[in-house]
Amino acid sequence: MRLTSRLRRAAGLLFTHTLTITLTSAAWLGAAPSHAAEPPKPVEGSWVAPSFQFHTGQTLENLRLHYITLGDRSKPAVLVLHGTYQSAGAMLSKDFGGQLFGPGQPLDASKYFIIIPDGIGVGKSTKPSDGLRAAFPQYDYADMVLAQYRMLTEGMGIGHLRLIIGNSMGGMQTWMWGGNYPGFADGLVPMASQPTEMASRNWMMRRMLVESIKQDPAWNNGNYTTQPPSLRLANNMFVFATNGGTLAYQAMAGTHAQADKLVDERLAAPVTADANDFIYQWGSSADYNAAPGLSKIKVPVLAINSADDERNPPETGILQAALKDVPSAQLLLIPASAETRGHGTTGMAKFYARELEQFIQGLPQR
Repeated sequence: MRLTSRLRRAAGLLFTHTLTITLTSAAWLGAAPSHAAEPPKPVEGSWVAPSFQFHTGQTLENLRLHYITLGDRSKPAVLVLHGTYQSAGAMLSKDFGGQLFGPGQPLDASKYFIIIPDGIGVGKSTKPSDGLRAAFPQYDYADMVLAQYRMLTEGMGIGHLRLIIGNSMGGMQTWMWGGNYPGFADGLVPMASQPTEMASRNWMMRRMLVESIKQDPAWNNGNYTTQPPSLRLANNMFVFATNGGTLAYQAMAGTHAQADKLVDERLAAPVTADANDFIYQWGSSADYNAAPGLSKIKVPVLAINSADDERNPPETGILQAALKDVPSAQLLLIPASAETRGHGTTGMAKFYARELEQFIQGLPQR
């Protein structure tokens, strides 16, 4: 099957504890002085593919991709991609959107048309918990990128982007966009990611996360009536192990009592995730590998990672070696500190807003 083989060739996370975001102007508080002009309000929409074929050859009718937009669609378009387990609304947080999309900021929504889709399997996009449960087609990042491309071109009539910026899973998908659709965007900003195949601790921890739920008898092959208890435990174990930053944890939980308190707070937090959705979300990264497409990337790339990223540790040298295949790429490595948050650091745009603005200003004009 032609489409399936193409997707297989094309295939090679900021992590948040919050699964729902209220789309109101409150998300922008602190983004700009009170006397500044109000940023455009978020607008929600959806695109539906009458038929969508996944890389496995499976098809699904009426696949829905939900999205949020900011600004005027006549302005240069910017695609913003969220991390695993997140939804589009997470990118409107005070620390991310509040530092980037407001008046005078790098991606000022009065100057750009900001598009933030919910990925397949999350938010208001089609997902396993809508009804198919464990019978839902096994999707991967190539499927998610293809759906984003179709949403833009078929659904919104957009044939070119000024920028693609993505965090964690969104960063990996940004690398894939560069190889799958060369030149579709003037510039690429993949964050908290690397283009090489999913492996080492990054994949082993994801695999353990999925297995912890699947091996829970309460999961019942996806036919549970209440969420399996393993979901809460596995999720928190994964977060502590792969997100948050060593120095930051030492600062906030440097005593036994403080560490216990943090664990107790996390375990007491309500579980709003669905186990089947959760398994699909993390399992979708299994075959990720954007490296084969790197040579096709000719536009400028600003890769942003943090020195304390637990999932993409810079000491391996993997990212630095991969960037040699992208002559137009540069790396911004945020130094580790008690203020950074490991893999979650790039969710705080204050650490790179200036460099991002300089990068955007240096992009070739169309």
